[in-house]
Amino acid sequence: MPPRIQRHEKIIALVREYNFMPIEQLARQLDVTPQTIRRDINQLCEENILRRYHGGATLGEGLENEDLNTQKTKLQNEKIHIADLIAEHIPDNASLFLSIGTTIEAVAMALVKKRKGLCIITNNIHVASIVSGRSDYTVIITSGVVRPIDGGVTGVATVDFINQFKTDYAVLSASGVDADGSLLDFDYKEVSVMQAMMHNARMCYLGVDHSKFGRNALVRMGDITEFDAVFTDQTPDEAMCKQLEAAGVKWYVAARGIDEE
Repeated sequence: MPPRIQRHEKIIALVREYNFMPIEQLARQLDVTPQTIRRDINQLCEENILRRYHGGATLGEGLENEDLNTQKTKLQNEKIHIADLIAEHIPDNASLFLSIGTTIEAVAMALVKKRKGLCIITNNIHVASIVSGRSDYTVIITSGVVRPIDGGVTGVATVDFINQFKTDYAVLSASGVDADGSLLDFDYKEVSVMQAMMHNARMCYLGVDHSKFGRNALVRMGDITEFDAVFTDQTPDEAMCKQLEAAGVKWYVAARGIDEE
């Protein structure tokens, strides 16, 4: 196999694993110059495999579409357990924001089974579809532009819409959690939406499975210590636990079934 093709495969594998890879880091790992990586990324972008961001690359629409079904099934049981645990901490007749992501869609399904009389405001058309069957729920979907890849609604109009409300809870997720506690995502428009939800909720819950810890992404959403509670499937490492304790943030670890032990 030609070295260039081998390099392309390695670049794609690294971007797929970490979701965002800086050019300088790719150059170091592949032992080539940054100029070579830029040329590789440009070619992969032309093929719609990668998408160029300032200083690096993330998945292009071609791979995003390919990976969406994989994402929905990845760690599915863990996400279900996290969602069930979050639903236990949402009372009946509460109002809440639900954001984008497969974990949040699992939360929506758990709420439908466990809670009554909710008012749900969401920028996720899949969440809206899940919860709209409950006649005792009020379901409000934001205005904005729909992303075909995941049914997320984003944009300035979305933020303006959210700023009209004050809810009891915001339930959010993140693409990555850096070691310093930074919450990371890839779409600055979606980050703006989640920040608006956090600002307009009395209590903020974060649901993230263990694979999100240590994952890289380009846009900073906020800090894990800005949440009132963190729900995950494995106990965070010692340093992260200390950060959460110092900030007074509670964390909950979802129990696994016997068949998952």
